[in-house]
Amino acid sequence: MITQKDIEQLKPFQARAIIEGLRKGIVPTDYVSFFTVGRQNWLKFAEEDLDYFIANGGGKVRFINGDYGDGKTHFMSVIQQLALQKKFSSSFVVLTRDVPIHKFELVYQEIVSQLRGNFEGIGIRAAIKHWIKEQKIEEQNFAELSTSLREIPGLGLDFANGLIGLLQIRSNLSNQDTENENPEELLYQWFEGKKVAKKDLKRFYIFELLNKTNSKQFLQSLIVFLKMAGHKGLILFLDELETVLAQGASIRNAAYENVRLLMDNTEHAQYLQLFFSLIPDVLLSEKGFKSYDALWSRVRTVGDSDDLNYRSTLVDLHKTPLKQQELVDLGVSLRKIHEISYRWNAEQSVSNDLIASMCAKQEEMGALSEVRLFIKQMIRCLDITEQGNAMNESNLLENLLASHKETEREKTRQLEPVWDN
Repeated sequence: MITQKDIEQLKPFQARAIIEGLRKGIVPTDYVSFFTVGRQNWLKFAEEDLDYFIANGGGKVRFINGDYGDGKTHFMSVIQQLALQKKFSSSFVVLTRDVPIHKFELVYQEIVSQLRGNFEGIGIRAAIKHWIKEQKIEEQNFAELSTSLREIPGLGLDFANGLIGLLQIRSNLSNQDTENENPEELLYQWFEGKKVAKKDLKRFYIFELLNKTNSKQFLQSLIVFLKMAGHKGLILFLDELETVLAQGASIRNAAYENVRLLMDNTEHAQYLQLFFSLIPDVLLSEKGFKSYDALWSRVRTVGDSDDLNYRSTLVDLHKTPLKQQELVDLGVSLRKIHEISYRWNAEQSVSNDLIASMCAKQEEMGALSEVRLFIKQMIRCLDITEQGNAMNESNLLENLLASHKETEREKTRQLEPVWDN
């Protein structure tokens, strides 16, 4: 539980970076815990899954459901931070025009580029370098290690041979002619799913490049490698699945087929948990899951019950909005960070009562659940007040409407893109 004392330890530059991120609708990854209020039950059962199911070899899929601004991305970031603290590896992928779910090979490339874990840096290259550094390789035991790698269940032979090739190069045990080339870089690019010449890989007994057909086998090998490197498992986050709604029918079908296959593969995998975030339209609209029978048959009962089940496949943030006091607590934290950032006495000008009034106005609008709207309200209020223009009860509505207009523009921009290739 983060306290005001923890926030007071922030340096002005750190506080300013948080405020600037929040202006763009982004909570900096290192500080998500500063903004975690409410959702205790959802987080409690997510933590239970990690400790007692995924860490012991389970596989599970969950959907995070909520409208724009309900805090889906933030909620997943909190779980990611929790997973990393518990020694899982994790990757957070935002589905976009460049990373569309209907092309899983591109999603895989993003998964390995955003990989985090018990190593310095980000990405599979950093993970492998850390693992290689931990190995004590001598010529006499290299053959034994190579054999054991190739015999690990679930670790693809190409993946194993790629690791062996890097170990050879790092240990100066390779007899390959490497004049005018960089075989180490070649292998790292292969692990990253990039296009390299097959003929250059044959010397390492690697025969396949990442493609649509084998991308899921690559993912399985990745999990096995991460376990071998000391992680408890892999936790994946695929954010903004709703972008699929803006695509044509053929692309939506391909996307939904990949969602179905990912669900099947995850539930039959070991040490893997997959989170998708989506808006209610993905479950309810005719362009959503309903339009693809093979997927709809798997998920049609998700979210049917009005009763909250914190262990269900659907994490329904929209049904569990933050309470007014929880938003006030969030506002108090934001006030302190803004105060540190700009070196002023924010509490004297923006009282707890004023923050409570902001929450009440938002509730009157019927938008109390929109955490992003509240954050925008708070930062706008703090900016205006710090610049010498007092905010009071009479202009709270104006502040709310201006903030709401800004969030609606962001929402429109987010749902605008259409692509069909």
